[in-house]
Amino acid sequence: MKKILFLIALVSSSLLTKAQTQLAFPFQGGSPIMSRFFKDSLIVSPEIMKKKAAGTAVFKFTADDKGTIKKIIVYYADDAVLVVPIIEALKKSNHKWIIPDHEKLHDFILPFSISFNTSANTSNATIKQAFDYYSQRKPIITYNQVPLEAATLLPTVLISYDLTE
Repeated sequence: MKKILFLIALVSSSLLTKAQTQLAFPFQGGSPIMSRFFKDSLIVSPEIMKKKAAGTAVFKFTADDKGTIKKIIVYYADDAVLVVPIIEALKKSNHKWIIPDHEKLHDFILPFSISFNTSANTSNATIKQAFDYYSQRKPIITYNQVPLEAATLLPTVLISYDLTE
């Protein structure tokens, strides 16, 4: 009798427990749509192409319940030249963000990786120019602690552009 009562209690408690709910991806359409959106929306500036710039930039931004971006913070960037086109692309993503229910604002962390495509016949001058950029870049970094609170880390957006010789 005790075994039966214990089994009933165990089964009923397992039915009442709720599995961890899966959050919907916070960009309308999902991860592949987000990556495609930023690849299409991010316009690599002539300055980036001229310098043969490449690197990583990590942004934190806040979206409201309507999907509007309220503030954008640069956590890290390999160089300031990479930041401007990313901010412009983030601004174009207004009203595309989905925040969890019962929240008025939500923070997201979105890393970007920008690189250039090379060909087999890339000249030594181009390679030297890319090395010069890398050795003279001025990273944007944080010197104080960064409160993350309840931020959602999104997958890295990979952007690549073709070099013009």
